[in-house]
Amino acid sequence: MTHAYKDIVVLLSAADGATARLEAAVTLAQRFEARLTGLDVSPGRAFNGPRAEEVAGLQARFESRLRGADIVGRYLVADGRAGAAGLAQHAHHADLVVAPTAEAAAAGLALPDVPEELVVASGVPVLIMPVMAEPKPIGQNIILAWNASREATRAMHDALPLLAAAHEVVVFAFDDRATMMRGEVERVLDHLGRHGVRAEPFTWPDTGEITAIDALFACLSERETDLIVAGGYGRSRMFEHLFGGASETLVDNLSMPVFMSH
Repeated sequence: MTHAYKDIVVLLSAADGATARLEAAVTLAQRFEARLTGLDVSPGRAFNGPRAEEVAGLQARFESRLRGADIVGRYLVADGRAGAAGLAQHAHHADLVVAPTAEAAAAGLALPDVPEELVVASGVPVLIMPVMAEPKPIGQNIILAWNASREATRAMHDALPLLAAAHEVVVFAFDDRATMMRGEVERVLDHLGRHGVRAEPFTWPDTGEITAIDALFACLSERETDLIVAGGYGRSRMFEHLFGGASETLVDNLSMPVFMSH
C-alpha cells in the first residue's frame, strides 16, 4: 500500500455518537495498522454535568477498546486553556483526526474549538463524525466534492488512502462554468487513476434553478454514499466556496461522515 495513515487521533468526549466515533477510529487503525491516540477534549465543566460518570470513564473505556482490538495506542488529555492552537499541537504529528460535530461543544461536552477551528489550525485532515445510533462502515462509497480550490485539492490528496481502498468514488462538481468544470473533473479522474483510484464524474451545471446542496443530495440519493470528502474553510466558511450561503445548513445537519482538509 503506497498510502496509509500510521498515526490517528480520535477526540474523546461523552457527547452523543461517542461509540460510533471510537469504533470508526478503531476500524481505521486496524485497517492501516496505525497507532491510535485517544485525546480527551472534555472541558472542566463536563465533569460536573449530567454525564459526569461517562466523562470520568473515558480513559478506561478507550484503553479497554484498544486491548480488545489489539492495536497500539495511548490516552492523552487536551489542555482546555490553550485554545485551538493548543488542541492542534496534538494533531501536528498525526495523519488523521477523528472528531465529533460542533454539537458536542455546544452541549458543553467538548472544547469549543472542536471541530471547525481544528480543521483550520491543525494542518491535518479531520474526519467529522455525525451522531450515529450504531457504528457503520466508512469509506466504501465516497463522494469527492470538487471545486478546483486549494482546499479541495488538499482534501483529495489527504484522502488518497481511503479513496484507494473504496469500492466506488464519485467526483462531484457544481459550477456555472460547465465546460471548464468538465475539463477539471477529467483531469482529476486522470490524476486519481495514476494512484490506482477508479472514479466516475457527477457534474451539475449551475443554471440558478437548483442549489449546490440539492444537487449534492441528488447525487447522494443515487448511491449508497458513506463518506464525503471536501475542502474545509473554518466555522463560518466551511463548504462556503462550494455551497455558498447554505454551507452551515449542511455542516450542522450532517447525516454521514465528512472528511475535511484545509
